[in-house]
Amino acid sequence: MYIFLCEDNIDGIFTGVYDAWASRRGHANVALSSASSENYSLFHEYIRVQTDPEKSAKVARTLQKRMGAETYEELCQAASAVDLSFAKKHVPDKADSIYKTIVLALSLPDSSKVLNYLGEPYVNRVFQLSRSTGNEAHHLLGFLRFQELENGILFAKIHPKNDVLPFLGAHFADRLPQENFMIYDENRHLAVLHPSKKGFFITDTEGLDLETLQRLSPKEREYQKLWCRFFDSIAIEARKNPKLQKQNLPKRFRQDITEFCR
Repeated sequence: MYIFLCEDNIDGIFTGVYDAWASRRGHANVALSSASSENYSLFHEYIRVQTDPEKSAKVARTLQKRMGAETYEELCQAASAVDLSFAKKHVPDKADSIYKTIVLALSLPDSSKVLNYLGEPYVNRVFQLSRSTGNEAHHLLGFLRFQELENGILFAKIHPKNDVLPFLGAHFADRLPQENFMIYDENRHLAVLHPSKKGFFITDTEGLDLETLQRLSPKEREYQKLWCRFFDSIAIEARKNPKLQKQNLPKRFRQDITEFCR
């Protein structure tokens, strides 16, 4: 068995798919792994994959053309998922499940229906991972709070389990095309940056001046006070239901929500 070792992100996994397919060693003899494990098997040959944006883009174009935008996005969500039940915060079989799902999809008359084959363990795995990322991104579309900094940039900080920045960046770049904004994933030390009237990009935040991100504009401070006052005023004491509130707004999101940061 030939094991292709790739980075645990969309570009890394798609590059692994490209290299594994191009190796022509036969799909049954090839597997992908994004797990950073040192416990290699004696009878497997391990091949290190160097992430290549061009190879990843070629795979992305093929998948979008053959599978359609919706199924392609679900694969990207699966590639961005993290299973925190594992000590090292990765999903050992994630990359291989995605690879096998793509192989199955491209053999079907209608590749867009591949995620309906939930009887296949690897397809079911991709479906579960995609749902995890998709649900968290959907929550954050409502829970994310932008703050205006002194320099006029809209800033938001999040602590997601999964790597949702690509999906949040695409959403808010479409909704706020005129704004300079930044979404900072403090768990991964990555950020979405969106210059006004341009596309967004994701970058690491090494050297980021965290003190600057705490300097809010005077108007922002005033609006936060007004918003918190409104939040308190509409609350009906007799109808408080902490259990339902926790269900609708999990506590792990609250550290980044204005009305709970007091």
